[in-house]
Amino acid sequence: MDETASKEHGIVTRSAEYIGSFPVDDSCLDDQIQQLHTQLKSFKYCKSKRTVSLRFSVKGVKVYDEDETTLLMAHAMCRVSLSTSRPSDAQFAFVSHNPGNSDAQLYCHLFRARHARAAQFLNLLLCRCFQLYFLEKHPEEAQDECSGKKPTRTPSLLNQGFPLSVSALVSFRRAPTQGLLPGAKVFSQPSMEQVSSPEEAPTSSPTLVRKMAIRTKVLRSGAYRSFTFTPTKQRHLQDKLSAPQEKEQANAKAFKSPSLAETEEALAQAVWCWAGVSSDCSSSLLVDDVLGAFLLCPHPKKPSRGSLVVKFPSGLVTHPIKNSKGKFRLEKCHIDFESLAALIEYYTEFSEELECSLSWARVNHCYDWEEMVNKSSRSLQDNKKGTFKNQSWV
Repeated sequence: MDETASKEHGIVTRSAEYIGSFPVDDSCLDDQIQQLHTQLKSFKYCKSKRTVSLRFSVKGVKVYDEDETTLLMAHAMCRVSLSTSRPSDAQFAFVSHNPGNSDAQLYCHLFRARHARAAQFLNLLLCRCFQLYFLEKHPEEAQDECSGKKPTRTPSLLNQGFPLSVSALVSFRRAPTQGLLPGAKVFSQPSMEQVSSPEEAPTSSPTLVRKMAIRTKVLRSGAYRSFTFTPTKQRHLQDKLSAPQEKEQANAKAFKSPSLAETEEALAQAVWCWAGVSSDCSSSLLVDDVLGAFLLCPHPKKPSRGSLVVKFPSGLVTHPIKNSKGKFRLEKCHIDFESLAALIEYYTEFSEELECSLSWARVNHCYDWEEMVNKSSRSLQDNKKGTFKNQSWV
């Protein structure tokens, strides 16, 4: 598979070999997954029909020819029900119903990548699109960090729009000595407090203070310069104050706009952790996912530790993850792994102490079942009308 990808406007394009499409029975989810993997195994040595380009986005999946000039298939995200892969056979597949057909028949579209990791990457891309599509449809389920709250700004005179000369004038009261200039009259303490800040009283505004100083001829040329802050120092201070604010704004923007990750590692972490979705919502969605679907999240009782939440036949089970000397291991299990990715990959092949093995498959929780049901009912009505017409012509 071509490792180059275009990520313009949230679109990722990858190439693969198109094997073919086959109908899928409209059965329960667990039986459907079992049927899918049985059929995928049977296509292990099947020759590919052609090389295609797969284009992923939150809007859906499009399949083009190798040159990306001719559109072969287009599936809106609401019509894609699930995504799966078999890395051992470098297979990637997704299930959808065709928008042009009058019936509600589901079809599985099968592709072969160049190697196992490439197939897994295709599956992760579509799974991440499912999650981003869910966030787009249900923004209320986003994490608190995604609320896009504006960072608070540190109050300063420059933030309020005052020019540097006025800022220097306000800081004039912080001069190092009461004898400001030779021959200058010394004000009493109340008079000095009058020029302290433009926010204390209407009579102490910088404009009035300036007029008062000019009328009394207390201040000479250059007296409006600050004894404590020069314009250069003020700008330097303002830069230091604005630096953390800009950083907070950048972080808020990053949290506000989850997108397709650029690297395989970042993409896997985003999918496995349901990045951008609140923890409560992620757990509730996991209940409706396939058997073996999992979620990486902080341990509910020990937030400093990670945990693996898996959907088993008995329900959701939380397995704490132990990290000792750079080795990862599930609690009550006896195998250490170099990374979380290695741990997950192993338990997708072998169940060991788990109730069942982990699954790469994921369902689209925003799949439009109503459209499928409406199509089925319309198809049934059309068949009845056709039968009635045929009987009337007899």
